[in-house]
Amino acid sequence: MKKIFFSVTAFLLLLSSCTENIDTSARYVFTDETVISYLEKIEEYDEYVQLLKRVPVSKRSQSSVYQLLSARGNYTCFAYTNKAIREYLQTVVDEGLIDQPSWDSFTDSVKLDSIRKVIVLNSIIDGGDLASQRFEISEFPVINNAEFPIGNMAENKYIVNWSDTDPDSVCINKDCVVDIKNRDILVTNGVVHRLSKVVAPNPITASKYIQRILDNEEEGLLVISRAIQAAGLMDTLSVVRDEVYEEKYQTGQIPDLKDFLSLGFVDPRVNPGTDAYAPPHRLVGFTIFAETDDYWRSQGIDPHSSNLLQELTQWILDKHQYSDDDKFVTDGVGYDSPQHLLYQWVTYHILPMRIPANRLLIHSNEYGYSASNPTKYTIPVVEYYTTMGKRRILKLYESGASNGVYLNRFPILDNGRRGTGLEIGCDADKTGSLVIRDGELTNVQGIENACIYPIDKPLSYNDDVRNLLMKDHIRFDGFAIFPEAMTNELRRKSSKEDRHMHIYIPPTSVYPYFENMTLNDDCMYVYFNGWGYNWCNYSCDEIKALGRYDVTMKLPPVPRKGIYELRYKVLANSVRGTCQMYFGSDPENLPVTGIPVDLTIPVNHISTGWEQDTEDDIYNAEVDKRMRNNMIMKGIKSVNDEVAPRTEREKENCSRRIVTRQMMDPDKTYYIRFKSVLDSDRKELYMDYLEFVSKEIFDNPEKPEDIW
Repeated sequence: MKKIFFSVTAFLLLLSSCTENIDTSARYVFTDETVISYLEKIEEYDEYVQLLKRVPVSKRSQSSVYQLLSARGNYTCFAYTNKAIREYLQTVVDEGLIDQPSWDSFTDSVKLDSIRKVIVLNSIIDGGDLASQRFEISEFPVINNAEFPIGNMAENKYIVNWSDTDPDSVCINKDCVVDIKNRDILVTNGVVHRLSKVVAPNPITASKYIQRILDNEEEGLLVISRAIQAAGLMDTLSVVRDEVYEEKYQTGQIPDLKDFLSLGFVDPRVNPGTDAYAPPHRLVGFTIFAETDDYWRSQGIDPHSSNLLQELTQWILDKHQYSDDDKFVTDGVGYDSPQHLLYQWVTYHILPMRIPANRLLIHSNEYGYSASNPTKYTIPVVEYYTTMGKRRILKLYESGASNGVYLNRFPILDNGRRGTGLEIGCDADKTGSLVIRDGELTNVQGIENACIYPIDKPLSYNDDVRNLLMKDHIRFDGFAIFPEAMTNELRRKSSKEDRHMHIYIPPTSVYPYFENMTLNDDCMYVYFNGWGYNWCNYSCDEIKALGRYDVTMKLPPVPRKGIYELRYKVLANSVRGTCQMYFGSDPENLPVTGIPVDLTIPVNHISTGWEQDTEDDIYNAEVDKRMRNNMIMKGIKSVNDEVAPRTEREKENCSRRIVTRQMMDPDKTYYIRFKSVLDSDRKELYMDYLEFVSKEIFDNPEKPEDIW
């Protein structure tokens, strides 16, 4: 728990000497000072100020960072003392780059410029035009190992670490202590915090990190590391970014969508004329969940054993950590074959996206949750992601009662029509695996393309898990389908800047940014982040496509063979269009599903049988049944409009359309296609969430489907 420092606005008593004398009983606003003018008054920052003068803002600008911090803006400056810089230079000596901890020791101007940039650009966050993006201590993330919402000028993210024993103590990247006496120094263009150690990230790829564990036979995650290597995944885990996209973006071949509101998009909460911005990078990322070596020792497996891979494979067999429907072999092929049991087991531990500790689940507008109390969780929040290797579902779960993030947790919920939606219990065999987000083996900052989380129980896609998943509403946000969205921080970024609020994904012919989607040339596709607004959308965000759109998305797999409904959430309004939907397993030849859907008409204005809920739940159930006969359902109760306040179920413009009801196979890949049927380039396609719901849920004679 952190201490909140309350601001006391006062005029600075001018310093008569060149040493700093700050009253630690209160914070001051330096009303006549910029970041630079403040730093220049203090002798301990002399060397840092000189570096600010020598480092340019970017490759595209000749202005120095010194000039930037002298101007208007919203900057968070982690200022280094002279001692901190000298100690950092000693680490450069230890690495053999220079002979003495002195700037005069550099004989290579390229190395000199590089070190200067490392120090300076990693010390400043440019908050743009938003005062909310200058970070005082009270605005730091509250979860250990959480990332700042926006990166620094080197495009790296600070990781926050709070002390378990001292609520006032906070570090950046584990060991860079924010000076308790010299923090939250407010100036006209930002805030200054003193650091006594340089923040100099030197991240390595996931493959190099794992190789280091293997080379040194480091205890902790040796077993999973050996399994990953045996499965032939090291090359995959070495990729950091799509260099082709990088080159195209840097040379202007990836366009932004200029003046996008003038094209017909409607977003009344932004100023007219805003642009929608293409992502600046196409980074590649991974999230690895791992049983610890201590766990394997408890199972009689020595992480250093020469027969580890055979023993681990035998353990998977003996503990039945697979499904009877799975097809695999344990010999005759290498461990790196997708047919091998060990390969299938280890790839289920890896998601093809990088998810930081504070974004494993996104809490936004679930029932009972309030943004004014962001760490008080209520009803469950769930994500269903598709793992690497054979396409399988991994469920991430967190609620007010779970006390943490779990994998494949299946609790008892109070989800009756008059229920609370809360978790009220969980059977011991259904608790799932706890994700350890702040342990010694957790690594969310030393690896540039991955996050690694230890787990407390073994993870597998066995029959029990698959059967329980089949009893879930497998509901997935439209943007959660795309791993690139999370890795590149496009989804629900904690910022109201235009460049983060409106993301433009160009047509596939320009560049296939999302592997799981194709866009035709006449489609203008924009993701609305919605950060800070309480839209009645799942996770508060939404996707819109404008023009004569033709959009095809690859869907997550179903857990078991059976009859499922695919449902599509509609939030009707007058700017939407009419679209035809298609569904099937051949993306080049998808069958039509039903008649075109008019997305402009609320369900209370068409012959659906819709009525607002009454006090009579038997009658309410009859209304639901009548609507289902028309392949339409009310919205869900678990999404809350905090402003109104009303749940999605109560809103007459929210509904779920049953796109199709048919037999589906977990070994097949399914696609949904949305195609405009209007001869207009000014009508929207809206996308919020989709859901797979099995017949065991929607046609269960003993337990009716819940409304949550």
